[in-house]
Amino acid sequence: MTQYTRELFDEIMVQNYAPAPMIPVRGKGSRVWDQAGKEYIDFTSGIAVNALGHCPDEIVEVLHKQGETLWHSSNWFTSEPALELASKLVKHTFAERVMFANSGAEANEAALKLARRYAVDHFGVEKNKIIAFEQSFHGRTFFTVSVGGQAKYSEGFGPKPGEIFHVPFNDIAAIKAVMDEQVCAVIVEPIQGESGVKPANLAFLQALRALCDEYQALLIFDEVQTGVGRTGHLYAYMKYGVTPDILTSAKALGNGFPISAMLTTDKIAKSFSPGVHGTTFGGNPLACAIGSKVIDVIAEPEFLAKVNRTSTLFMAELQRINQERKIFQQIRGEGLLIGAELVEEYHGKAADFVKNAVEQGVMILVAGPNVLRFAPALTISDEELIEGLARFNLSLPR
Repeated sequence: MTQYTRELFDEIMVQNYAPAPMIPVRGKGSRVWDQAGKEYIDFTSGIAVNALGHCPDEIVEVLHKQGETLWHSSNWFTSEPALELASKLVKHTFAERVMFANSGAEANEAALKLARRYAVDHFGVEKNKIIAFEQSFHGRTFFTVSVGGQAKYSEGFGPKPGEIFHVPFNDIAAIKAVMDEQVCAVIVEPIQGESGVKPANLAFLQALRALCDEYQALLIFDEVQTGVGRTGHLYAYMKYGVTPDILTSAKALGNGFPISAMLTTDKIAKSFSPGVHGTTFGGNPLACAIGSKVIDVIAEPEFLAKVNRTSTLFMAELQRINQERKIFQQIRGEGLLIGAELVEEYHGKAADFVKNAVEQGVMILVAGPNVLRFAPALTISDEELIEGLARFNLSLPR
């Protein structure tokens, strides 16, 4: 019988990942067990994906029911689950139109293509500039990785798509300096996740909205990580009171089942006429049935209120640990997307903290080399939160 070990990964898998030594085999709620039966408290939720935890009963029930009904029929047909989920997203957001895909990168790819197509349709081919922000992350397709503001992800693949410009995040003067009539879109994360959990300033987002209106450009919010309850709001734009023209959603939308969505208005959506863009698996009935249930649960005001209460407790406990350990120079974030920036002594060593935490039975993330990222399930109990942070405390340098 084949032994599925971590060493086997190094023998047969493409080495574009470097996974942890342990292999998870089972999860329930905010707890995970590895091959040896060791238990971990999960503060990663699959990188902000498992918003309702591992294998939540209500989602498993939907998976079984839809799995025995209709999995896939292609976009030659629509389906009841796709229409149901789209209706809920329209009901709960600014959007009038929805398009489904399979990942955050695909949703962002669609958003960027739509923005350029809309500009061509309404203003001509010269209006094609895209403005993004330094240290941003929008996916790993060639277009989205070029728009992302981290050169380490886009270098070494040959010529990049043109007319993409990067400016400093949260810098209103910088965006004003490059904004002109040729800009078709500005894409921004309300909280830059991968580069350190850095929230946008309200004035900055308000300025982006005003500039896009002035220059007839589209404002795209990448809410792949911040969406579906992660910040204590269904989508982060609701906290800021700044409405985008296009919004992308993924990660938590399927609680681990691959699905993403691009949300926009009726006027903008008209530029994606039949055949202009598509995806074989996007909006398949199984994914949409799951996403529909996820939205049912997370959109409830009582659920979101609990996320905010849990966030307050998590922040307070991290601050208490930091008063004792003095390892963080800043703790920031919204809801249950929290970044803890290490003091200078530990810069470049965030991955070591992740490794030490796993040894103590708690799973955490990094957001760059200097920041620890915490993104637990939105359903985590106070008891699990406190226990997990106690294990984290044990993992810290003495």
